[in-house]
Amino acid sequence: MKISVEPAELHDLDGSESLLQSGFWGAFRGRLGWQSLAFHCRYRGDTFLLLVLLRRLVLGFGLAYVPHGPEIEEPAADREGFLVALSQALRPYLPRCVFLRFDPPWGREGLGNHPGVLKSSAGLSKAPMDVQPPSTVILDLRAEESELLAAMKSKTRYNIRLAAKKEVELSIDGQQQTEHRSVELALAEWYRLYEETARRDRITLHGEQYYRTLFTLAGNYGAGGPELYLLSARHEGELLAGIILALKGQRAWYLYGASSDRKRNLMPSYALQWRAILLAKERGCRCYDLFGIPPDDDPEHPMHGLFRFKTGFGGQVINRLGCYDLSFRPLLYRLYCLAEALRALYFRRWRKKLRRG
Repeated sequence: MKISVEPAELHDLDGSESLLQSGFWGAFRGRLGWQSLAFHCRYRGDTFLLLVLLRRLVLGFGLAYVPHGPEIEEPAADREGFLVALSQALRPYLPRCVFLRFDPPWGREGLGNHPGVLKSSAGLSKAPMDVQPPSTVILDLRAEESELLAAMKSKTRYNIRLAAKKEVELSIDGQQQTEHRSVELALAEWYRLYEETARRDRITLHGEQYYRTLFTLAGNYGAGGPELYLLSARHEGELLAGIILALKGQRAWYLYGASSDRKRNLMPSYALQWRAILLAKERGCRCYDLFGIPPDDDPEHPMHGLFRFKTGFGGQVINRLGCYDLSFRPLLYRLYCLAEALRALYFRRWRKKLRRG
């Protein structure tokens, strides 16, 4: 299988409607210590662009990661051979790289319809962990508002109306549209709530500067960058929930969310998602990605509540492959995987201990 690549400029990726394969995302990760590389790729007469993120490890070695790429129709006949050939074409541009981790966008529609696993081939193997959640829910925003509501579960519709009845107040802050306050002040308040959410749900989170950098870069990036919004829900002036929404081209993503333990009976998170759906629709988006659910409707899963919440809005469940690694240095790769597994085990036990406490 013949694949050729040549370096490109990050701004060449600006036309991508995939947020994680955009020039903006490369620039954003570059501000966080990654090296962002863009490539023109040719495969069977077709061309596609690719964002590769490179992070340095110890002793000058590094790892490479392709978030939600490559943006090309899934090569059904030989997915493994395609990824191996693409890896080998990229390898000369990834000096001292231990492995290349792919997070392909290819998937299957429908709850329980999983794409299967790729065969181990020429150094290709399933990664010890996934970076982006493989399963998600995507809403088709081309439907009318009444049709979107009708496609939701009855409990979800009830909760949206309940929030309105209880006079939950919604506001929108962003570089394109700001109501009442600056984005900086809104982010500071939101982040305090996000810390509360992380403690409650035992999740890790970035530092506050991560989100400030995200909004600052989006505001300054210019053409090809996303629109970012912070939507907030309040009752009697008290912040109850907030979400970060990204819009790019005809696609929208729910990126991050925070919610309070107080006044949960007012259903502020449902009101926020409905407002985000309407905002994305108003801005010309055709789909809304709720960005991550557990793979199955399993009541025993620790994030089953998140599954019920997101699938309650209707839409199509998409199950992707998850991450696969192509090892360039097998011994160092095995050592890295061991360290990654130990880290994951540590966090699982730490969180379990916290729950018991």
